[in-house]
Amino acid sequence: MNFALDEEQERLRATARAFLAECSASPQVRAAMETELGWDRAVWRRIAAELGWAAVIVPEAYGGLGLGHVELAVLMEEMGAALLCAPFFSTVCLATNALVAGGSEEQKRDALARIAAGDAVATVAWTEPNGRWDAAGIEATARREAGGFVLTGRKTFVVDGHAADLIVVAARRDGSRGETGVSLFLVPADTPGLRRRVLGTMDRTRRQAEVTLDGVRAPAAALLGEEGDGWRILAKALALAAVGLSAEQVGGAQRCLDMAVDYAKQRVQFGRPIGSFQAIKHKCANMLVQVESARSAAYFAACTAAEDGDDLPLAASLAKAYCSDAYFRCAAENVQIHGGIGFTWEHDAHLYLKRAKSSETLLGDASHHRERVAQRIGL
Repeated sequence: MNFALDEEQERLRATARAFLAECSASPQVRAAMETELGWDRAVWRRIAAELGWAAVIVPEAYGGLGLGHVELAVLMEEMGAALLCAPFFSTVCLATNALVAGGSEEQKRDALARIAAGDAVATVAWTEPNGRWDAAGIEATARREAGGFVLTGRKTFVVDGHAADLIVVAARRDGSRGETGVSLFLVPADTPGLRRRVLGTMDRTRRQAEVTLDGVRAPAAALLGEEGDGWRILAKALALAAVGLSAEQVGGAQRCLDMAVDYAKQRVQFGRPIGSFQAIKHKCANMLVQVESARSAAYFAACTAAEDGDDLPLAASLAKAYCSDAYFRCAAENVQIHGGIGFTWEHDAHLYLKRAKSSETLLGDASHHRERVAQRIGL
């Protein structure tokens, strides 16, 4: 594998960095955090319609750019560095991957085309109040009725669930257990019986919601793939989403390192910059090792995803486990190096610490993914 970005990928990175410096600087992030929606619709229109980022991994046949997961990782890394408040992760990394992996031709022509054009925000709802990230945690039911299904249950921690136009819902057949009997349904958010409520979360830069399914009727055409085969589709989509999230964590960790080094050069104590003290040097050196190792893990996983190899679940879990730890450690050290000012609301250090913690638990924490790695290699 060649881990160096090519010329087009470097241009994509430069374009993303310039745009995000303009539209996702600290003032814009803090303004978006205070809104009911959690992100700026005008910025999202520019991202989706003008820049075409919502279409990055949508196949060209459905109106997309047809690029790969390395290009997506480049964008996610820059978005993580800028703490972008936008429904990009939910729409592209979660819903688009699920639709590409399991959607019918009709679903792809409709939903993927709307996503690619920036006309629809989408997400995936599979986690529930039990807090599990695996198939056993899916307890919502899908009961067959004439012409379709009736969905009942409650989903929590649904990323951008309060604002999505389309929601991919995971539910299981009555009496089924584990990975068998799980099905996925593409449900418009305005379907009768579907209710949404924004959750109060620590990280306000990425909103999550509770979605209640109270006898939601889904036609047979809403089914993604075959009935009972939903976990296979969802597992692949979640692995791909974990790769994207890992790249985003790398971007956040890199920004924490940059903030810490800049402050260590400027802050003077006892007549010298604090960066000249051995304790601070060690902290920054350790952060650098963690960032570069995380970047290697994330881009290895992205290359594996781009090749659609059998090792994707293993590479995704390796990346998610390492990048989760690295981002949180770098964010915590950034606060410590800044000292008292790092604990204040006015400084951005706490925003990265909160995003690091929420990203650590999203899609399963490091312990969850290390266990998955151990199982896959037979330990």
